[in-house]
Amino acid sequence: MPLRRVALLLLGVLLMVAGGLVALCSPLSVLGLSLGMGGVGLLVSGLCMAMKNLQAAVPGHFLLHPRTGTRFSPQQSLAIQRRLDRIRREMSTDSVGGAPDSEPALEPVLPSTPPPWTMDPPPSYDTVMKIQEHGVEEQL
Repeated sequence: MPLRRVALLLLGVLLMVAGGLVALCSPLSVLGLSLGMGGVGLLVSGLCMAMKNLQAAVPGHFLLHPRTGTRFSPQQSLAIQRRLDRIRREMSTDSVGGAPDSEPALEPVLPSTPPPWTMDPPPSYDTVMKIQEHGVEEQL
């Protein structure tokens, strides 16, 4: 670690300890608390700076690495494209149902108007409730 980060960490720890001692042993507790909080701030900033440069030291941790997206080498891109093309060709021959040079099946034509409604309307709520009440009485 460079000297600047080490100095920040050591100064943060020193200020925290000094602030704690002043707050506990002296009537100037506000001064001690402010020293302690300043030490915490320096310690956190030093740790953040140290963690920022740990990317090479911890290669498998995803939080310490910048997002790379999906970048492939030219050979990988070509291989992926060929595989996707082959899968698309296979799926298109499967959906047609045979040889790739045969005509695709035509979709059935739907009528422009729906067929007439042949069902009776549903019963009213009161009718359903009466039927259920009579059914419960008969079962008892």
